[in-house]
Amino acid sequence: MKALALGRVIPLVEVSVADPAKQSFHGYDVTTAESPLRDARSRPLRDLRISVTDRCNFRCIYCMPKEVFGKDYAFLPRHELLSFEEIERVARVFVGLGVEKIRLSGGEPLLRKDLEHLVARLATLRTPQGADVDLTLTTNGSLLSRKARALRDAGMKRITISLDAIDEAVFQRMNGVGFPAAVVLEGIDAALRVGLAPVKVNMVVKRGVNDTQILPMAAHFRGTGVEVRFIEFMDVGASNGWNMESVVPSSEVLDIINPSFPLIAIRRKNPSDTSVRYRYADGDGSIGVISSVTQPFCGGCTRLRLSSDGRLYTCLFASRGLDIRNPIRSGLSDESLRGLVADLWTKRADRYSEGRGENSVAHGQSKVEMSFIGG
Repeated sequence: MKALALGRVIPLVEVSVADPAKQSFHGYDVTTAESPLRDARSRPLRDLRISVTDRCNFRCIYCMPKEVFGKDYAFLPRHELLSFEEIERVARVFVGLGVEKIRLSGGEPLLRKDLEHLVARLATLRTPQGADVDLTLTTNGSLLSRKARALRDAGMKRITISLDAIDEAVFQRMNGVGFPAAVVLEGIDAALRVGLAPVKVNMVVKRGVNDTQILPMAAHFRGTGVEVRFIEFMDVGASNGWNMESVVPSSEVLDIINPSFPLIAIRRKNPSDTSVRYRYADGDGSIGVISSVTQPFCGGCTRLRLSSDGRLYTCLFASRGLDIRNPIRSGLSDESLRGLVADLWTKRADRYSEGRGENSVAHGQSKVEMSFIGG
């Protein structure tokens, strides 16, 4: 198997933020802000992940185990969620600062009523250079068959579906509520029919639970145009009982697939790509592996996350977020919001996965749950 060659880093051109009113916020001159912003490790701000709800109808064992997120769990009341208007405003500011890609997530984003209305708002955003924003969404697929057309018509470009097994019994154990895989597969078919392409499927692999499904998942989606991405079980949050023994390294995933379906590495397009991709030697599709535990990619991370209650998190493994909802509702101007974001990002030095085991999270602080800020 060929080793994957990393893409060459191309220097970015500085673009001044055009605003005749010179203003400084927290010591950061927002009138001369670099676009995109760069953090303390020279990583540009390119991606914004927006959680539109903290609720989910699944209780996946690696994300929202029912032992913790039981029927009495207190989710956010509606008034604490960012409105569609507030999300659009924040997204517009981010795009002006260099963000090129927006991913909607949850919880389960399709549980948010009239989500297609938000999609329509975000689909109008353009970068300072006039390019479309890459707008996508990650869903568990449970409602996708009835929502796919509305999402596509509203301007959604492509979609990612979480599916952790093709076998019904295994999948129903994984999602914790006995939800059938057949319904998710119907959602995937609906996404393909309406042109939400490319369609990607995420499979979180946990040893002893669904690792027997690696080859069946690859076989099922070969030749369909759907790319399966195998994700190492991660220590996100504090409720999923993570331990290293439960991690199936991506190298092992490739060793399972390669004898049946020989693989050839695909050169990485962008240093910020989380997935390392391989194509089948016979040309019948491709797969990806996401190795944030065994081969961390913090050095290329360009993502900032916005929780459904309006907090900005600079890392999937963060313990605290910056509240922007209350300042916005108290009259914060767009220019001051730009300053808040710039100040947060330029001080960012997160490298949790690279420093795993080095006390990356301070004593007494719990990591934010993945269900709260999306994967």
